[in-house]
Amino acid sequence: MYYQPYAIPRPVSVNWSFYRNDDMVLQLIEQSIQGERNDELFYDFLIKLAPTSQEKEIITGIRDDERKHRAMFRALYTQLTGKAPAVTEEASEQLPSSYLAGIETALLGELKAFEKYRTLYLHINPRYRDWIFEIMTDEMKHASYYNWLYAKNK
Repeated sequence: MYYQPYAIPRPVSVNWSFYRNDDMVLQLIEQSIQGERNDELFYDFLIKLAPTSQEKEIITGIRDDERKHRAMFRALYTQLTGKAPAVTEEASEQLPSSYLAGIETALLGELKAFEKYRTLYLHINPRYRDWIFEIMTDEMKHASYYNWLYAKNK
């Protein structure tokens, strides 16, 4: 079977009693939905501060990935619970005082997100791990880009 990265998983019957950490998994997914939204809004602000079109393009690509991740987490939550997640649309992070400070915040945020998603990967039903793996590898790619942007602008 060929894996399609943007495909929504087909409904399956999950025996949650087999997984001891189902509450933790759902909580991490809810946190991730909000975190991806916060990142999207934060990166919208960074795009406006970016000094070159190349940097704007890089951050725009990362922002678009965050939108994709949020949609994936929302679909995953709905798949696992049978209901849509109840998450706010408002950002809960402060905006940076400068472009370089924003890049530093973004870099550290991407690395923290990877750590959270690794925990999720290890505790989620194995049939959903490809989704989490895709998101994790995107986060590492983003961290690499932000590391480059930070070095370039330091």
